Amino acid sequence: MSLKDVQKEVDEWIVQYTEGYWKPHEILVRLMEEIGELSREVNHIYGPKKKKSTEEIKEMKDEIADILFTLSCLANSLNIDLDEAFKESMKKYHSRDKDRWEKR
Repeated sequence: MSLKDVQKEVDEWIVQYTEGYWKPHEILVRLMEEIGELSREVNHIYGPKKKKSTEEIKEMKDEIADILFTLSCLANSLNIDLDEAFKESMKKYHSRDKDRWEKR
């Protein structure tokens, strides 16, 4: 599934509701909440802060998918094509960082 397909599926889900997309700053706050949830899971698994026995176990893949959904909402609300934006970003990394680290 391409990012364009992801954006289309997110849009089809959002537009069925009268509220539609939130304002960009509201979506950004939601994105930060989702990133916080992923951060918490990473910290529980790889960091020093372990879960309490009463805390729900969450899957990191689910948290990452929530981030993708919310990021797609932000991109859609701003008319940004994530496929195109990602291609441009990778061009930057391939040129700027091509000799930055030791290759295998």
